[in-house]
Amino acid sequence: MAVSGAKEFQVEAAPADVMAAIAAVDRLPEWSSAHKKVIVESTHPDGRANRVRMTVSIMGINDEQVVDYTWDGDSGMSWTLVESTQQNSQDGSYTLTPKGDGTLVKFALTVDPKIPLPGFLLKKAQKMALETASQGLTKFLAGK
Repeated sequence: MAVSGAKEFQVEAAPADVMAAIAAVDRLPEWSSAHKKVIVESTHPDGRANRVRMTVSIMGINDEQVVDYTWDGDSGMSWTLVESTQQNSQDGSYTLTPKGDGTLVKFALTVDPKIPLPGFLLKKAQKMALETASQGLTKFLAGK
């Protein structure tokens, strides 16, 4: 059963700075506690990550994932799961919109696990992922 969620949050940084932080995919473990190891296997011509292999652990479930990234300048990015030990599919995205002196960030995530999980556990894991994306990214940007 696939589950989808989204979260919007504001950060006090320009869209280009927010996207630079997101584009530093190899630094994900610094601000996302779920990401244990990240290896950029290939890049797009502009140097941003294309295919990435990562080790992720959330709520005691460990996953080896390969994802492909697509970039839309400094206004957005998305990824699609290529292979995983624990998921049938995963799609995620960040959309950045200038707002005042900062940026409105929308993070969206859809996950379909291979093993059946109780709905409340799936929702809890999803909530943790959304919170990590907003709080972790915000703290990471503040520390720059």
